Amino acid sequence: MEILKRRFHSGELGSVPVALGLVVVWIIFESLNENFLSPRNLSNLSVDIVGPGMISVGVVFVLLLGEIDLSVGSVSGLAAAVFAVLSVNHGMPEAPALLLAVLGGTVIGAVQGFFLAKVGVPAFVVTLAGLLGWNGLMLYILGASGTVNIDENGLVAGLTSHYFTNVAAAYGLAALGTASFFLASYHDVRRRRAAGVPARPMSEIVLRTGVLAAISLAAAWVLNQFLGLPLALLIFLVMLVGLDYVLRRTPYGRMIFALGGSVEASRRTGLHVSLVRISVFMISGTMAAIGGLFLASRVTSASQTSGSGNLLMDAIAAAVIGGTSLFGGRGRTWSALLGVLVIQSIASGVALMGIQTAVQFMITGGVLLVAVVIDSLSRRAQRAHGRV
Repeated sequence: MEILKRRFHSGELGSVPVALGLVVVWIIFESLNENFLSPRNLSNLSVDIVGPGMISVGVVFVLLLGEIDLSVGSVSGLAAAVFAVLSVNHGMPEAPALLLAVLGGTVIGAVQGFFLAKVGVPAFVVTLAGLLGWNGLMLYILGASGTVNIDENGLVAGLTSHYFTNVAAAYGLAALGTASFFLASYHDVRRRRAAGVPARPMSEIVLRTGVLAAISLAAAWVLNQFLGLPLALLIFLVMLVGLDYVLRRTPYGRMIFALGGSVEASRRTGLHVSLVRISVFMISGTMAAIGGLFLASRVTSASQTSGSGNLLMDAIAAAVIGGTSLFGGRGRTWSALLGVLVIQSIASGVALMGIQTAVQFMITGGVLLVAVVIDSLSRRAQRAHGRV
């Protein structure tokens, strides 16, 4: 409790608000429908979050720069269309078709990043043009039929249909994740203390590890009550850990945070601003393409509606709700996981109750507003403590 009080007054609440919000959402929907927290629904939820979550991770990188990418929905749909047309209509093996679809997202990100970094066109304008242009290209590629069904037994379809049914898989992942978190946190404390930099108290590390262990083991137990550990969830978690390492442990990650904090200060220190910006948009495009393939896997098709609807808004909202600042310079890849969990939980609860989608939008909008207000108040508290 003392830890939370200290973080509240210093404006460093981190993921606490969204975690509490997620608990509240789950309690409310479970009280309204007893099937909400059933193993079947939670297992489906763990797969449903992967596609939008992948896209949201790319958005986190862009938001860390203080920029925006409005094209991620269209890029995800285009990637799904490219894969489907190459693998089905042209008979290309699925593996190279998948790689080309992802590479297409990377190239799109590079092009949009170039116009931002080198030409000076605002990210809002560049990516808005991309939203329209890449959606048009997707419709052109799909052709008159408008829908291409992918092989239900193929590589991409298996991304969301395969489960590790052995109970040891889920429990092993939970144990490995918890142990890795503790060792990484302990190493970070020792490194910071050796450098004379303030570090988290060990009591907080032990508390966080205990909470993570409880949540991980509970999640493993629930998943094993249905079909086991979903392959899609495993891939998503591995991607999150890898990209979190890039952001927090590498010079490149520190460049992104520095650039999001102050462009001019970064330029004066010799940071190659243009290259970092272009590379971040390449990451966003790549993650959008990967997310699009997972979404296509879920419905085993690519169609004219791929990447449309509220996907773009959900991806951006998930990053912000999860704790990534709209003002740049603050956030983590895990923000995407927490945020997309909240959004998909609301969607799942509304669907189970048979409520109109309009209610889902209103609830999500309210949660997003609360998240932005908390972010603004957090920055104000940090300024008062001389941290911003």
